[in-house]
Amino acid sequence: MTILNTITTYLTVFAVGGLMCALAQLLIIKTKLTPARILVIFLLTGVLLEGIGVYKYINDFAQAGISVPIIGFGASLARGSIEMARQIGFIGAFAGGLVRTAFGVGVAVVASYAVTLIFSPRSK
Repeated sequence: MTILNTITTYLTVFAVGGLMCALAQLLIIKTKLTPARILVIFLLTGVLLEGIGVYKYINDFAQAGISVPIIGFGASLARGSIEMARQIGFIGAFAGGLVRTAFGVGVAVVASYAVTLIFSPRSK
């Protein structure tokens, strides 16, 4: 990979991730949607994109710009559910998403705890 390819990749990731953030901010400013509802909309967008088979192509182009935000988490939930449903049947659809995303959720919990030990947060 050349330096030009690396720079192009970083710019693409930054632009797509920035567009996702800008879209969320526009929804907060221009609608009466709460941040929690916007989060759910983005999560379900990831599930929908994975379900119809489009997410893979977007991820190939945008990489971390689309996989790191909550859209990527939704796509991982859907992908895990689809894979487990194909392997063990209907009941696998319920467990697959949890199995596929368990590592990331576990890391987030441990990292959050470590940050609280270092910075001693306080309620406002």
